[in-house]
Amino acid sequence: MLRRFIKYYKPYRGMFFLDMLASFLIALIGLLYPIITNTVVKTYVPENNTKMIIVLGIFLLICYIIRMFLKFFVQYYGHMIGTHMQADMRKEMFVKLQRLPFSYFDEHETGKIMSRMTNDLQQVSELAHHGPENFFICGITMILSFMYLLTIDYRFALWILAAVPFLFFVSLFFRKRLNRANMENRKSLANINARLESSITGIRVTKAFTNDEKELEKFEESNLDFVKSKGKMYKAMGQFGSSTSFITDLFNFIIIVAGGLIVAPSKDTASYVTFVVSVSMFITPLTTLINFVEQFEEGVTGFQRFVEIIDEKEEETDKDAKNVGKLEGKITFDHVTFNYDTKQTEDNVLDDISFEIEKGKTIALVGASGGGKTTICHLIPNFYHPSKGHVYIDDIDVNKMTFQSLRKNIGLVQQDVFLFNGTIKDNIRYGNYDASDEDIIKASKMANIHDYITSLEKGYDTIVGERGVKLSGGQKQRISIARVFLKNPSILILDEATSALDNVTESLIQKSLNDLAKGRTTLIVAHRLSTIKNADLIYVIEKGKIIEKGNHEELLSKNGEYAYLYRGIEQNQTFDQQ
Repeated sequence: MLRRFIKYYKPYRGMFFLDMLASFLIALIGLLYPIITNTVVKTYVPENNTKMIIVLGIFLLICYIIRMFLKFFVQYYGHMIGTHMQADMRKEMFVKLQRLPFSYFDEHETGKIMSRMTNDLQQVSELAHHGPENFFICGITMILSFMYLLTIDYRFALWILAAVPFLFFVSLFFRKRLNRANMENRKSLANINARLESSITGIRVTKAFTNDEKELEKFEESNLDFVKSKGKMYKAMGQFGSSTSFITDLFNFIIIVAGGLIVAPSKDTASYVTFVVSVSMFITPLTTLINFVEQFEEGVTGFQRFVEIIDEKEEETDKDAKNVGKLEGKITFDHVTFNYDTKQTEDNVLDDISFEIEKGKTIALVGASGGGKTTICHLIPNFYHPSKGHVYIDDIDVNKMTFQSLRKNIGLVQQDVFLFNGTIKDNIRYGNYDASDEDIIKASKMANIHDYITSLEKGYDTIVGERGVKLSGGQKQRISIARVFLKNPSILILDEATSALDNVTESLIQKSLNDLAKGRTTLIVAHRLSTIKNADLIYVIEKGKIIEKGNHEELLSKNGEYAYLYRGIEQNQTFDQQ
């Protein structure tokens, strides 16, 4: 773990070296005070040598001015090293998140992930700065001050040294408790962030159903867990702090008793005064190290939680996967079985599914919700891997293709349209960042959204709001269609693309979808007859199996499940309601 942490210092090793050098000089200057005190008290005060007293005083003042600038250097550049390391870790985590499989996000809440990227890495940043600085400065100061104590009176120094092991024993004893308590506190804080993120994202639903009290109850549950975990952490901190404080108080006891017993016979008060001053130089960094344990534990815990994500298994494809370029669009499912829970052997989402879509053809998947239609859509771009069997495009296993080259050939239009909080132009350009403004306008016209955009005060530079909240469902859907037009994929997947829209809006968007599907292999998941009856082939999916297939007329003539569903539609119902 330590080796992994140290590697983040490498890009800043030059500045880190200067930071440690400045810290070393700060420690050396700190030792001048007891040395000068000893000289003044023992030599120049008895001699009444005011000139040398003033000279040494001015020398000490100059050193303190130098130390002031050195401390500024350490405070500013030391913290900047920590900040840069934090930024590097945050970037690494962000890149890692982009490479994680869909299953990871199925199991981890967004708020908890955000907590690791913000709160945890902030503590890591503080550790990155204060850790080496505290250990280095305090370590050097303790060693040099103890060596100086030996020159004054070795007996007195050994009395002081005898108390140090007790201090470290107590520190190590309570450190484990503090670590466990701090980890629990991190998790509870992540739960609060997750609950908060969920509540804010769903605020409109909460208000619509007047469930603000219920949301408060759920939030308060997480909040109380946080209070409990914080209480455990503060209890551990209290035990740690009070115990170590008692040990440091023993140093004062030793100074009074042992110092008095040693000094009394010799009546060397100058040595006694010097020793008292020097002991404070020894105890202060020792206390600093003890107090640093809390911050150290927070930083270590934060780094452990960071590493947990970094060590997550990334999306996997074949080691010999190749860039396939532009695909034609033939899709084959060969005895595909799939379950989201890889340990589960029964109740598969898909159970030995096989079918083929010729390039340029359109097929539709129909059936009740939960039958596996959307899962089929997710297997084509390799969002998930089949438990058994294979998915081929142009007779090439999708696992043999790089993710980027595969997904560049697939356009996905879903029921739940996600728009980024930016301009309309930026959201359309997301389909192809190399597209020109003319390309964006052309795609918008093909999606029948150009006229609406130009009617807005800021046109294509209009901000859509978080998740496109400033636009209607139909407007968001047409922007997503324009985005796919701009991408120009070989394969088009329409997953409930119009099911959330009213009939008038659907009829407007359906023309755009029909235009989008021309010349492309198209897979349609829908519950409305108007969107699937013209498909070249229709598959009826039930409990992960294909139970019927054929075109609209063929399936009606069979008088099977499709015909039963169709009669339900004639009564103004959807497939989903059946």
